[in-house]
Amino acid sequence: MDHSVRDLLTNLGGYDLCITEFLRVSNQQLLPPRTFYQLAPELDNKGLTPCGVPIRIQLLGSQPETLAMNAQRAIELGSHGIDLNLGCPAKTVNKSKGGAVLLKEPQLISNAVSAMREVVPLDKTLSVKIRLGWDDPSCVHEIVDAIVQAGADEITIHARTKEDGYKAEAIKWHYIAEARQKLVEQGKPLSIIANGEIWTKDDAIACRKVSNCDDIMIGRGALATPNLAAIVAGISEKMSWIDVVIMILDYRKVQVIGSKGHHYSSRVKQWLTQMRQAYPEANELFFPIRRIKTSEDMQQAIERYLDAKINNKLTQWQQLYS
Repeated sequence: MDHSVRDLLTNLGGYDLCITEFLRVSNQQLLPPRTFYQLAPELDNKGLTPCGVPIRIQLLGSQPETLAMNAQRAIELGSHGIDLNLGCPAKTVNKSKGGAVLLKEPQLISNAVSAMREVVPLDKTLSVKIRLGWDDPSCVHEIVDAIVQAGADEITIHARTKEDGYKAEAIKWHYIAEARQKLVEQGKPLSIIANGEIWTKDDAIACRKVSNCDDIMIGRGALATPNLAAIVAGISEKMSWIDVVIMILDYRKVQVIGSKGHHYSSRVKQWLTQMRQAYPEANELFFPIRRIKTSEDMQQAIERYLDAKINNKLTQWQQLYS
């Protein structure tokens, strides 16, 4: 979800906020401003996407002091708050003591959030993204309590454990409702945002009902159906496949800072893989072009595909790339 994709998707409507990809911090290192600008060029636009949606820098790490100093820098550069990633299940991330592995250590979470709260002004949102726990979803209560006591403003809960990975059948939205109810009973004002397995408007409705949360976060679903937020908000109907392909071509026109000749090609393949969830036609486009490496060749192939699709000459195009 780089800045180019944020630009395209927020233009479709329905988004209140974007969280960046995580910025890994470690070893007492204060990252230079250019690193933040590379991650979020929107900082040059008062922290807003071109259509005015605020962005929030997400940090990943486990050292309280390092997280704090980089959070302070992100705020100074214009980030609309700070988000701490405690949900990433990737083995490489967890081995370096980042992401979901911290769910095993509520005290370390508390220390990290407390350190960040000391430098993040109270008028700026400090949020934390978590899963229900490492392998036991009932651990969510201890984790949430640690975050609340440390002074965070928001918690986004991905309703699976780390061990659940991304298994659809493992989604447990009701645990979010339990965590939220416990906070209400304790009189602790903190916003809970529900996340996980939201691919359609019906999923969003079900998630809100079961989790008892008004606010939701969409992740992979936003890549599968580019205007999903607008659909959920009642702004528009699902985009046609032709419009999606045109949008993929528009993605090529957006400058990608620091990219090399293969960036567009690689990202299109990743994106089409996600789109299979919502558009069967994604396979129709993906398989013929999966071996293309350069961005220029990818753009030409997609332009030819679009022309063939519109003019009912798809067979000829498939033969060209077989």
